[in-house]
Amino acid sequence: MRATKVSEAEVNTTMVSKKQNVTIKGTKEGLIFILDDSCSYESLLEELAEKLSSKHYQQADGPDVSVKVDMGYRYLQEHQQAELEDIISEGRNLAVDQFESRVLSKEESEKIRQDSQTVTLMRIIRSGQVLKINGDVLLIGDVNPGGTLIANGNIYVMGALRGIAHAGFEGNARSVISASLLAPSQLRIAEEIMHFESEKSNEQIMASAFLDEDNSFQLGRVQQLIQSHPELAKNETKLLV
Repeated sequence: MRATKVSEAEVNTTMVSKKQNVTIKGTKEGLIFILDDSCSYESLLEELAEKLSSKHYQQADGPDVSVKVDMGYRYLQEHQQAELEDIISEGRNLAVDQFESRVLSKEESEKIRQDSQTVTLMRIIRSGQVLKINGDVLLIGDVNPGGTLIANGNIYVMGALRGIAHAGFEGNARSVISASLLAPSQLRIAEEIMHFESEKSNEQIMASAFLDEDNSFQLGRVQQLIQSHPELAKNETKLLV
């Protein structure tokens, strides 16, 4: 019998498996759907529906299984996310908890820029005045009794802090408050509050405040931040020494 000759190119073509646009992985928390970000959106929907048609994913009884959808560098509009969520959850005990993308919208990018900036001010915050800042704030001046300084980052006062300071107002418990003269009526970090007596004996020079692991206030010299908050040295590696 005559043997059939197969070319090397045909062998290679046969051995190459079809690229998967959808990869499903199990974790302790649930499932991760990893979606290829280079294929067309239509191809993604088609393969996703095909994979979920397996009997393995048809079970509708029992508690919902948490699903995280990793979209890579693909940006999906809200109606597209809703479409994907419907395909994943319809008739199945799968619940999408999170869509994760490495692509930022303009609004998200601007929010990150603002939160990472340090705003420098030269003024006195007087009684009844409230100043609210996105990012860290460096105040060269005083916060008088009755004045309030708020930031969603850290607060540094090169002067007397005698009023109210609220750092990390959006929930950042790693925020710190420092002042050349720390004698506040109230300090807040994230959701935690500490009240102070008005006696001058409570004044501290070059002091800082932060929350420990138990969300309790810690007060002391600014030098202690070197150990407790090393992440504050944002650009130290750029120094020329």
